[in-house]
Amino acid sequence: MKISITLGNKVIQATLLDNPTAREFISQLPLTLTLTDYNSTEKISDLPKKLTKKDAPAAIDPSIGDITYYAPWGNLAIFYRDFGHSPGLIKLGTINSGIEALSVPGPIKATISLVNPESTNQER
Repeated sequence: MKISITLGNKVIQATLLDNPTAREFISQLPLTLTLTDYNSTEKISDLPKKLTKKDAPAAIDPSIGDITYYAPWGNLAIFYRDFGHSPGLIKLGTINSGIEALSVPGPIKATISLVNPESTNQER
């Protein structure tokens, strides 16, 4: 599933995984969030409701561009710098292009939306 993350006039393209946590995240879209900087490594934001941890690994080693869910806090975390092994982190997807738009200091407003495939534009 493809999503876009709009930050002002910049658009980041991403692909989400097909797992229970990512599917629950998709069900909350579209979302407008304020992403705040955390540890000069990731942008984070609380989500409207917590996501499932069903079938999720106990930990992952996030890389630049990973879109994740931090289960202990119930927040979205998008990594713009590499980070180490992290218990409680669940990968939702990966940024395909535009990650540099997140490498700015301070909070940024983001709108996250599904990118509809052309086949959904058919008349019903």
